[in-house]
Amino acid sequence: MVAPPKRRAPHKAIHYRTRDKGVFRNGSKSAGGEGEVDGDAEATKDNNNQKDHQRGSSASSSSSPSQTLNTSKHNQRLLDIFRTTFYELLTSSEFTPKLQAVKQALFERDFARAFGEPENLDVYAARWSPTRALCYASVLAGIKPQLEAITTSTTSSLPPTTTAAAAASSDTQDPQPQPQDEQQSSSSPSPSPSSPSYSSNLHVLSIGGCAAELVAFASLLSAHLPPSTSGSLTLVDSAPWSAVIDSLTETILTPPPVSKYASAAVKARGPEPALIHPRSRLASSEFLQRDVLALGAKGLLSPLLLGRGGGPLLVTLLFTLNELFTAGGVGETTKFLLDLTSVVPFGSLLLVVDSPGSYSETTLGKEAKRYPMQWLLDRIMLGTQREPVAGRRWKKLESHDSIWFRLNGEGLDYPIPLENMRYQMHLYKVFDASLSEQDSNDDE
Repeated sequence: MVAPPKRRAPHKAIHYRTRDKGVFRNGSKSAGGEGEVDGDAEATKDNNNQKDHQRGSSASSSSSPSQTLNTSKHNQRLLDIFRTTFYELLTSSEFTPKLQAVKQALFERDFARAFGEPENLDVYAARWSPTRALCYASVLAGIKPQLEAITTSTTSSLPPTTTAAAAASSDTQDPQPQPQDEQQSSSSPSPSPSSPSYSSNLHVLSIGGCAAELVAFASLLSAHLPPSTSGSLTLVDSAPWSAVIDSLTETILTPPPVSKYASAAVKARGPEPALIHPRSRLASSEFLQRDVLALGAKGLLSPLLLGRGGGPLLVTLLFTLNELFTAGGVGETTKFLLDLTSVVPFGSLLLVVDSPGSYSETTLGKEAKRYPMQWLLDRIMLGTQREPVAGRRWKKLESHDSIWFRLNGEGLDYPIPLENMRYQMHLYKVFDASLSEQDSNDDE
């Protein structure tokens, strides 16, 4: 078990918040601890003095490269997904004490206690995932052209998703499976003879994330991709998120309820369509309870190719990679990234979002020097340009040291106050190492 890093002493003007992640490695660590500093209204003045390059933005504008096409109405719909799913919890008298208990566990870095119980994950998702979902949705919208380029034909020689998942799972079991590895959730919509056909499919593999990533993917699919594109999502985490994912998925696929305070005209018109409509646009939504650092290249094949014909996909590490470096160590995390490189299909994208600046640093070497996560990431991924891995090399397409995600003036409504947040973002694409640099540029 790797001992977690020491908690930084908080500045009095900075609000400490958790990340939307579960626990890795049998509850010994979290992909999102209470010690992350995000931007909020109180921290704006202090954080603006940092040396990182910062870009101002709001969720309803396109001033940032990762913020496009989102509107206040659409953001409110995303928040309503969480409000509807966790309504009974949010309105319960037990919510505040449960929330305080989760906060205390996170403060003490007791991640097994914080994330080991499904009801704690409900509390976590209701409290911290909404803002994350809005931010992640804006990031995905900002890379829409790159995502459209990796959508693939829906024609496939693979059996239906469920069958493919079972076959892949049986061939890629961990050498020593842990109890949590047995949990798998499938929220794939049931096919029907009248379901429309789709000309292309976008597959996303989200490593170390669940609730916020699911809603952000639904936002991308519903508001930014052509109606002819369906989506497949695989979520991997070692905490028991399956019940949360199933509940959120059902809300995403169900028309929202009409408020009892709505006007007669609105009531007569009936509910709006579901966020994803028709349901068949979400070709599959799978949750795999796994420790990604223990999967190895063979184990990664299952979630990577789940329900696919081997075409390119998007892999996301959203507020996850720095925790892997910190708690899993540079060696294990490097091996994971290189294993990922060795199996990911040509043309695939890797999206990394994490805390900016000094909040994403890792200790390395006997002298315990601290290195920025971004430096370590580039050293590993761009090192494949000199020494390809399994015939693959990565190229960086986009990089931003520090971006603000702000909700100022949006007028969004949610039972819990929403905070602004700040993040760094890096986007990579994998190429066939046998291609020349010019061929790679032409292929982008």
